[in-house]
Amino acid sequence: MMSNIMILIKEICYILYPGDESEEGKILRLKQQYTLCSASLQDIISRFERRSGDRIKWEEFPEKVAVQMNDTHPTLCIPELMRILIDLKGLNWNEAWNITQRTVAYTNHTVLPEALEKWSYELMQKLLPRHVEIIEAIDEECAILTAGT
Repeated sequence: MMSNIMILIKEICYILYPGDESEEGKILRLKQQYTLCSASLQDIISRFERRSGDRIKWEEFPEKVAVQMNDTHPTLCIPELMRILIDLKGLNWNEAWNITQRTVAYTNHTVLPEALEKWSYELMQKLLPRHVEIIEAIDEECAILTAGT
């Protein structure tokens, strides 16, 4: 008999880019994107830590790592990197934000509305509430910076 966790893993991986016309499709698609982002970042961080040995200098992370996001699919990596650095690695907000800004770059290949991925606030809050907190804090930080210019 297959365990519940194995069933969930199979469900997330069974169809890549499921249709997002239905609520179930949207949920599956967001779960997939989060899983791929999180697994990739966890692997990158694990390799950085192994290579750093006993003396991990997080300020050097952007000198050793570059994360290039292409289009809207991997944009969850910004709040996910922040979450890992703050919640799991114990950095403060300013340290994590500085590292994230220097590590992550973004390229968008289209501005066509149908090609831009959008997630409802309710769905994000339901599936990734910590990420919503981080996104809102980033938004506030950017609003403060924009108001000062």
